[in-house]
Amino acid sequence: MASNQDAWYLSLLGIAEYFRTSSPPNIKCCIQCLQGVFNFKPPPRVEARTHLQLGNILLIHTKNTDLAKHHLEHGWHLSQTINNFDDVKFESASVLATLYTEEGQSNLAKPLLRKAIELSNANVYWHCRLIFQLAQIHASEKDYQSACSLLGFGVDYAEYSMAHYTRVLFLLSKAMLLLIAKRFQEVHPLLQQASMLVEAWQGNQHQKEYLKVFFLVLQVCHYLMAGQIKSVKPSLKQLQQSIQTITQPTWPSDEELVSENIGDMFMWMPKEHLCVLVYLITAMHSMQGGYLDKAQKYTDKALIQIEKLRILEQQPILSTFHLLLLEQIIMCRLVMGNKTLALQEISQACALCEQNPKLLLTHKAPLHTLLGLYAMAMNCMDAAEIQFTSALQSSQERELWTFVHLNLAIVYLRTKREPEFQSLLDRINPETLPSASHSLRAAAYYVQGLQSFFQARYNDAKRYLRESLKMANAEDLNRLTSCSLVLLGHIFLSLGNSRESMNMVTPAMQLASKIPDVHVQLWASAILRDLYRLCGDPGRENEAYTMHCNFSQILLKDHFSASQLSEHSLINWTDGHFPVMVSHGHGGLPPVSLPSSSNVLL
Repeated sequence: MASNQDAWYLSLLGIAEYFRTSSPPNIKCCIQCLQGVFNFKPPPRVEARTHLQLGNILLIHTKNTDLAKHHLEHGWHLSQTINNFDDVKFESASVLATLYTEEGQSNLAKPLLRKAIELSNANVYWHCRLIFQLAQIHASEKDYQSACSLLGFGVDYAEYSMAHYTRVLFLLSKAMLLLIAKRFQEVHPLLQQASMLVEAWQGNQHQKEYLKVFFLVLQVCHYLMAGQIKSVKPSLKQLQQSIQTITQPTWPSDEELVSENIGDMFMWMPKEHLCVLVYLITAMHSMQGGYLDKAQKYTDKALIQIEKLRILEQQPILSTFHLLLLEQIIMCRLVMGNKTLALQEISQACALCEQNPKLLLTHKAPLHTLLGLYAMAMNCMDAAEIQFTSALQSSQERELWTFVHLNLAIVYLRTKREPEFQSLLDRINPETLPSASHSLRAAAYYVQGLQSFFQARYNDAKRYLRESLKMANAEDLNRLTSCSLVLLGHIFLSLGNSRESMNMVTPAMQLASKIPDVHVQLWASAILRDLYRLCGDPGRENEAYTMHCNFSQILLKDHFSASQLSEHSLINWTDGHFPVMVSHGHGGLPPVSLPSSSNVLL
């Protein structure tokens, strides 16, 4: 028979639950009841569980993180001494570690999780969950070695525990981190192993399809990071088919998907987020390949999906997706000659980063890069140089460094700063490029060709550009193909070889129209006008002249429009708070002039 004290704390627990589940819930009274439980000296199990419950409620419904932390710490310490009390013990550890991490105290979170992992060896679900959590902390600190070691341990543990689905999740998670760390040689065998396991899967077919999506996402990203736009197409098509399968109405919910085995109750990402991710990857592929209309279409679809999801939840990953999509679409706008829209979208990206300081930390270098590309398009070369230099100072990422150096080299060529260009040569030499990307290497040949063209070393220029063309054609890099063709056309025109020039410029114009790339069309139409004049064809000469004037007017009008936006002041931002957007007077406008023929945004 329960004592009076037992009756009191049991009553308080019941009343607390009543207040918590009321409609609307009365959180203040719920907390007061739970705090009152401790006055009646409940058994350790009840005391530990109540501390955990209070910690969770305070975190969800209040801003009193210190009090929440106090209760979670008590719950964790108390539960360690209680046998067969896994859920309270390990949930306390997990929630407390998350709180420490959010407060920037990973030095407290990591030893706590290591201790919890040690204690949870006999509990498959919690052991795996805590390994994932600790690996995530190491990964966020860019300690990929420790994170990969933990995930490798998770692979072995899951296999031993007969958690076959979770084993593949650990394997794919490790491959993902190796991709992020650019350890490509180690990624390939892991993806091969995962592919074999997924193909041989005899269990739940829904789980198989989910694992297949995860695998294909990594495989497609692997190709894209290597700049292999053509080679990735079969995998991308498979991924698009798989995502259509798992987003059908008849597909089971995420909860049903992972409910069969206690050791397999994990997901990499909800299917709604996976859908956005596949749109993002498809947009990236279209952007790199020069299919800008498709890139815009998939970006729009992804942004609509993000807005729908934000109505239901405010997950940080949605802001990350949003920012990555903006990065793609901004580059599309600049290629298409729409600097005004690009600038407005750069401003949106800045606003996202301002709302989330962690996002600014991870995306500062890409933001500077985009501002540098915009400044190049606006002929603000000093600002472009400052932005590219800031990008280099903000990142150690090899591919971004190479991309920025190539664009910085074009800035130096356009401003006739040969010594500065020469100082970059080692970093943009296609034969010794730091990046393993096929597309960046092809772009490096183009930049070498551009330099040779400016120095009137036409034979060298043709040699570099033919190499660039060969590589671009091999992987369907349409934009680079059109740029190389039009520059070759310009070279042949300079050499007086009208026929060869026409053979280069005509396909360049056709390809640029499909992309569509207004800058290349402007350049090609100027060359065509000269070629038709030399051929004695006044009708086509006038047609090319009219076309050139139209492109000039489009670019001039857009240039003037962008220069008047208050957001234009962002080109002077390098660090700290973003500038307050105030409208410029006409006296503060940058000079309005056409982009030169070498204004090629890679």
